[in-house]
Amino acid sequence: MALEPDLIPIEPNHQLPLYDTEETMARARPVVLRVVAALFYQGYVAAILPIASPWIANSFGLDQPAIARLFAWLALAYLGAIALARMIDRVGRRRVMQWSMLAMPLCALGAALSPHLPLFVTFVILMNSFGGAALASGIVIIAEVLPIARRAQGQSWAGLAVAAGAGLTVFLMPVLDGAGISWRMLMWIAAAALAIIPLLARGLPESQRWERAAEEGDISRARFYDIFVPLYCKRSVALTFCTIFATWCGEGISTYAYFHAVSVVGLTAAGASLMMLLGGGLGMLGFPFGAWSAEKFGRVPTVVMTGIAVAAGGLLFFWGPPRNFAWPLTWLCIAYCALNIVNNAVTVGSNAAFTELYPTALRGTAIGWFALMGAGASLTAEGTIAALAKRMGGLSNVVGWLAMLAIPGAILFGLTIDETRGLSLEESAQELAFDHRS
Repeated sequence: MALEPDLIPIEPNHQLPLYDTEETMARARPVVLRVVAALFYQGYVAAILPIASPWIANSFGLDQPAIARLFAWLALAYLGAIALARMIDRVGRRRVMQWSMLAMPLCALGAALSPHLPLFVTFVILMNSFGGAALASGIVIIAEVLPIARRAQGQSWAGLAVAAGAGLTVFLMPVLDGAGISWRMLMWIAAAALAIIPLLARGLPESQRWERAAEEGDISRARFYDIFVPLYCKRSVALTFCTIFATWCGEGISTYAYFHAVSVVGLTAAGASLMMLLGGGLGMLGFPFGAWSAEKFGRVPTVVMTGIAVAAGGLLFFWGPPRNFAWPLTWLCIAYCALNIVNNAVTVGSNAAFTELYPTALRGTAIGWFALMGAGASLTAEGTIAALAKRMGGLSNVVGWLAMLAIPGAILFGLTIDETRGLSLEESAQELAFDHRS
């Protein structure tokens, strides 16, 4: 389905970045660069727990079900992220980004100093909550500052930044392990960024779209539940279920890839990191591929095609390699690369769609709502993995089954979500109809 731009009039405003001109990009470029730098740091921080999970398990004496329960507790970070996501709309994108980039290194410092598991988990939950808010702020800022033809490309830049930050974590973990240095050094490095990272967010300007909406009173009138007004109810309900399916699929894939390579397949830390660097590095091709596909074929076809492919990639990775396979590292590298390409592509398509389907006054709120749904889905996914790990022969078998839930999510997205390619944010979100509602 596609929206008809000529049936949804918008008021002309030459200050908004509607068209791809040199002047527009000159204004947008420094903003995007600051956001990309901040998201690089967010990607580094977000990867610490999944990458260091085997060593964290050893430090705190956790078996496989216990490590799954740990990640289930960490899913509570989504609850903090939703409150901060609502603040993105209430107080502005810039302020929430500033708060997040100040709080993340402070929380990392607390986690690095925590001797006991409950205190460690508390700091990590806070750190991930602010990390989720930083990510949400970043993708909203990029969507609002770039012209129509560059929005999908901008989401690919955001994805590349997050992936590159995670790649730094992957690179450092085996170096630290080989040198006999604790995994906590990853947290100390994150804390050391306190001297630099907040300065990046401090120089961000506020979104012109948000300032205009605030001046006209749209921000103060909007409520959290407005994403379910009749104008948006169909897409909100559909995206809620799509988010649940995607999280059930992706929670295990994102959390246990390194664990599977080291603790199940038996790769060394160096081998697993090589797999993630090669597979993850080549997998970043999925970001420009997703941007190209989203502009060439549309957001909806891109999400459907690559979403179904994620299920196949998850099975290939977590149910492989076959027993007694001679080159397990080669298998995992190829599978991890394929999985990352399609997963990164679906991320670009879905982020572009999410930011285009809701008005300025609800753009951050909508992301927060889906984060809340992701929290519940993460808790149930991790609980399922913990409960079934021993019965089904290990974590990896359960993760493989959950990966197949990407298929119904992708099909639902294709059947219910409007296509927004080529439309302004005001057109795709039907902003005037929302602003002038009774």
